[in-house]
Amino acid sequence: MSWQNQTDTLGGLPLISVKGLRYGDRAQFQQVADELGHAAREIGFFRICDHGIDLALIESTYQAAARFFALPDATKRRYYIGLSKNHRGYVPFTEKGDYADEVNRSYEAFDLGLDLPDDDPDFLAGNRVLGPNIWPELAGFKETISQYYMQISALGRLVCSALELHLGLPTGAMTDHMTKPVSQLRLLHYVRQSHTKDHSSVNMGAHTDYECLTLLHTRNKGLQAMTRDDRWIDVPVDPAVFVVNIGDMLEAWSNGLLRSTPHRVLNLSAERFSLPYFVAANYHTVITPFAQLLQPGDAPKYEPFMAGAHLERMLVRDFPYLREYRQKNSADSPVILPHNPFEQRINPGLT
Repeated sequence: MSWQNQTDTLGGLPLISVKGLRYGDRAQFQQVADELGHAAREIGFFRICDHGIDLALIESTYQAAARFFALPDATKRRYYIGLSKNHRGYVPFTEKGDYADEVNRSYEAFDLGLDLPDDDPDFLAGNRVLGPNIWPELAGFKETISQYYMQISALGRLVCSALELHLGLPTGAMTDHMTKPVSQLRLLHYVRQSHTKDHSSVNMGAHTDYECLTLLHTRNKGLQAMTRDDRWIDVPVDPAVFVVNIGDMLEAWSNGLLRSTPHRVLNLSAERFSLPYFVAANYHTVITPFAQLLQPGDAPKYEPFMAGAHLERMLVRDFPYLREYRQKNSADSPVILPHNPFEQRINPGLT
């Protein structure tokens, strides 16, 4: 079945089996790569099944997250992200970003990344997005989350390698720049507040993701993606699949062939857990359109930017503690919130 037919029958987003990436021959790998690539070009959102990650591990990861979020607030705040040196740890309900359409924002998170040793040179040099994770004193938490991180990161590289092939790029054109990535895993817990009467109001506002692509697992409805004709469509919920969306870095790397798609989360569920993993490049990788994707005489559509610097700029917008830190170190100059050029397609009047 072609991905277009699957799109028509399954809620507006393609459902693609990636079994051929894991076990297939070269022709099967190419076929799946092209299915992923077509979906990434048309809407930038799709779903994958037959991904190889044990559903029992996914369930254990949810349980670990739920056990942490059920802890007393004072206990969770011992792991507050603002106490870390490299953006790791607990994000409380009060740590609000700058999304204008967040009418009833109410979520907390726990942020992790590639778990590097304390003597990592980038961490010692003060890098804000590389270094060791912060691990709560919660039985089995580190072991479960680490296992999940290892498997979801491998799946992310596999999808990226397929998109390399679809785009006609040399093997490793992207993935060779993902050896020490600024990739992040978020454990997210949304809670619809009791006073929220409008259950279709926005909890997490419309935004694009800053990295190459996102692998999301969710068990609750609420996520919406924006189509090319400015319509919000609901992302179907299926515990056997991952939702994948293209991010800013990959749109720029592909010179706009792949689309970084805005999305948002509504208050449709009284409580919602999700596990987004953001696949990114190495900190110092310069994201500039691949020459192979430029037509003769064409200029790149995107100015080069460093992967880690782009992520840091956007995190300043999203996290007040980072704005406060920057303010303290900016010689009294006001901190100007950065604008994300990849979000220009968001229509503020779209409901």
